[in-house]
Amino acid sequence: MKDPIQKYFDVGTIQWMTYPPQTYPVSEALKKIACDDYFGAVEITHIEDMEARRQVREMLRQSHLRVSYGAQPALLGTGLNPNDLDDDKRLKAQNLLMAAVDEAEYMGAGGIAFLSGKWKEETKEQSFRQLLKTCEAVCLYASEKGMMVELEVFDFDMDKAALIGPAPYAAEFAVEIRKRCSNFGLLVDLSHFPTTYETSEFVIRTLRPYITHFHIGNAVVQKAMEAYGDQHPRFGFPGSANDTAELLDFFRILKAEGFFNCRRPYTLSLEVKPWKNEDGDIILANTKRVINRAWALLEE
Repeated sequence: MKDPIQKYFDVGTIQWMTYPPQTYPVSEALKKIACDDYFGAVEITHIEDMEARRQVREMLRQSHLRVSYGAQPALLGTGLNPNDLDDDKRLKAQNLLMAAVDEAEYMGAGGIAFLSGKWKEETKEQSFRQLLKTCEAVCLYASEKGMMVELEVFDFDMDKAALIGPAPYAAEFAVEIRKRCSNFGLLVDLSHFPTTYETSEFVIRTLRPYITHFHIGNAVVQKAMEAYGDQHPRFGFPGSANDTAELLDFFRILKAEGFFNCRRPYTLSLEVKPWKNEDGDIILANTKRVINRAWALLEE
């Protein structure tokens, strides 16, 4: 493509993945991203320290970045399940997501993203109904603030083992929620396609009417290999599933399905993290190189 990718997408990165908070203080990480004009978007998550939260909020106000908020780490960190069959436990997850909406609003984000909880085959349909209750309540709460709620599609039997799940089941869920809430969408991630045994073409065409947000990254799906599962290693990681060719195919499908929108661009964020002692700056540069190469190979 002759036009830069930024013409068609708000290219972002996921702050807590690019610069893991165990190594990079959140305000330091956010400043690195805000000073990099490759990005038009950033995704943040819960910031416990109120002073750090205030500092990040001020940087975001100055940055002209499109802000998204991920509630996935809070759910995973607490073990709360938005499709828990125990309604008291489900309500705890629902309340956590509503608190995430409040924090996202404070930080200037346009909405939140979350993931479904674990499930068992024998209770799959009950879990589906429980997730509908949680999602509808959170969507209605977010709609009062003019905000979106997005459900990220994860693997169903490899690592996160989330209810949503394979693309056809995600579509079934989206149909039901969209009947009730117009501020709902699906977030799909190239990293997860190998973990659900699906292709870019299948996922994007199956979920076409409901997709509102994209992630790109890599995964290792060979058992016994380092970084196996939903670990988001760098492109070029040994034994991994995605690289330039897979990203190029992803871009071709997005183009064919009409997702290149220069007037109202979708957010497309990098979800790649340093593995063990790798350097976040180098891994970020690696990811940009792969994006730039795949984009350059994309036909007009």
